Amino acid sequence: MDRRNFSKKVMAAGAAIPVISHGALSTFSKNTMKEDTRDLPLREFDVIVAGGGTAGVVAAIAAGRNGAKTALIEGKGYAGGTVVEGGTALHSFFNLWKAFPGVEKRQVVKGIPQEIIDRLLLIGGTTGHGDVTGKIDYDCVCTAIDTELYKLVVLEMLAEAGVTVFTNTLVAGAVRKGSLIEGVITQSRMGRELFKASCFVDSTAYGDLSAWAGAEFVELNDHPVCNSMGLGNVNIEKLYSYLVKKNALGDLAYGIRDGKDGQIIRLGSESGYTIRGKLPDEFVDGIVKLGSGLIATTVHDNYLMFIKVNYKLPVSPTNRDEVAKAELIIRQNQFKTLELFRKYLPGCESAFIARTSPSLNIRRGRTITCDYDITLNDVLNARHFDDDIMVYGFHDSAPKYQVKNGGTYGIPFKALRVKGIDNLLAAGMLITTDFQAHMSTRNTVCCMGQGQAAGTAAALCAEKKCNTRQLPYSELRSALKTGNVYFES
Repeated sequence: MDRRNFSKKVMAAGAAIPVISHGALSTFSKNTMKEDTRDLPLREFDVIVAGGGTAGVVAAIAAGRNGAKTALIEGKGYAGGTVVEGGTALHSFFNLWKAFPGVEKRQVVKGIPQEIIDRLLLIGGTTGHGDVTGKIDYDCVCTAIDTELYKLVVLEMLAEAGVTVFTNTLVAGAVRKGSLIEGVITQSRMGRELFKASCFVDSTAYGDLSAWAGAEFVELNDHPVCNSMGLGNVNIEKLYSYLVKKNALGDLAYGIRDGKDGQIIRLGSESGYTIRGKLPDEFVDGIVKLGSGLIATTVHDNYLMFIKVNYKLPVSPTNRDEVAKAELIIRQNQFKTLELFRKYLPGCESAFIARTSPSLNIRRGRTITCDYDITLNDVLNARHFDDDIMVYGFHDSAPKYQVKNGGTYGIPFKALRVKGIDNLLAAGMLITTDFQAHMSTRNTVCCMGQGQAAGTAAALCAEKKCNTRQLPYSELRSALKTGNVYFES
C-alpha cells in the first residue's frame, strides 16, 4: 500500500483510533472523547491549592508553614491574581471607623497578609496603609502595591514555606470517589498529569476545581468584568491641582511614593461623588459610556497604576467564547479612555498605557455552594459565629452599606466548606451568593484572610487524616492565632 492510500484510510477511520498521550488512553467518538486517566503521570502531596491568586497564595503559604507538603497550581506564569492584575489598592486591613464618631481605628486583618505588606515595604513595593481624606471618607485606608514587586515577594514567600509551585499549569479535571476528591488533573506543556492529595483548596476565582469535582454552584453573572491599566508619564501633582480647581476631587490619600512619605498615592472621584458639571461633559459622558473611572492609585512618581475599564458580559465569565469577544472590546475601550485622559485632563497630555492585565478580571465567576451562605444581614449587623476564622470590616458599597458601629463581622469556617465534598475548601470570591454580602467578602484583603484559614485548615486535616467537617474548631483557631490572625474576642 502506498503512503497516500494509507493516509486516506487512516483519516477515514480516525473516529476509532486510540490516541496515546503521556500514558493516557483516549478514544474519539464523533464529538466527544473518553479519556482513561489511570495512566497519567502521578504527583502526590498533602495539600493542593488550585489557583495562585489573591487567596491561593496565602492559602499555600499557610499550608506549607503548618507542615503540609503543598502544591500550588496556577494557570499563569506568576502568582498574585486580582491583586496584581486589578492593580488597585488592597481593601481593607482596617475597619471603617470614620463614619462612626468615637469608634477607634483598628487593624482587623493581620497574619500573612500583613507580612506581605511588610516585605513590600522593605523593597519600596507599597505605599503602606495611608489614610484616605477628602470628600469621600468612608474608604478609610489606601494600601497600594507595586504589582510587579508583589509577584516577586509572594513567589519568594512560597519558596520559603516549602511550597512547590506549578505555574503555567491549568486545572483540567478532578477524580472523585464518593464524597472525597482523590486527585486533580492538570494540563501544561509537559502534558496531562494527576496530582493527588489529602485535602484541596479551590481558590481559582472561577471555581474550576469545585466544578470539575461535581460541587453544586450557581453562575449569577451579577458583576461587570474589567481590565485595569496603568498610565505612565502622568504629572500627578498637576492632575491633582486641576481636580481641586474644578472642585472635582472626591478622594485623596497620602503615603509613601518612590521612597518619600507624605506623597499623593490616591486621587480622583468615583460613583460616590459626581463629577458631572465640574469636568467637561465630553469627558464625563465618555468615561461613563466606556465603563471607565477617574479614581487612581500609585506607588511611583509620574505613574497612575490603576485606571479601570468595566464591561458587562451578557453571560457568565466562564463562557470562553464571550470572554474572547470582550477581551478585544475592553482593550479598545482602554485606548479610548487613554485618549480622553490625554485630551481633557492636565497632567495626562503625554500619558501612555504602561500596564494592563494579561486577561480580563472578574468579580465573580461560579459561586460554590458551601455549608453556610453569608448574608448581608450578617455583614451589616456585625454578626460573629462560633467558628470564625477571621473578621472583616470593609464594604465596597459604603456609605450605603456599612458594618454596624464601625465594627467587624466574622467569616465562619462553615462558609468555606464545600457542600457535599469532605476534603475541599473554597476561598476568595467563590463564596456568598448574596450580592451585597459579596461586595464585602470578595474584596482583596478578605480573600487573603480566607486563604490563610483555608490553607491552615487543609494542613491540619492532612496531618490529622480527617476531613474538613471532622476538624476540631479549637485546633484550627489555635493554629490561626499562632499565625497572628486577629480575632475580636
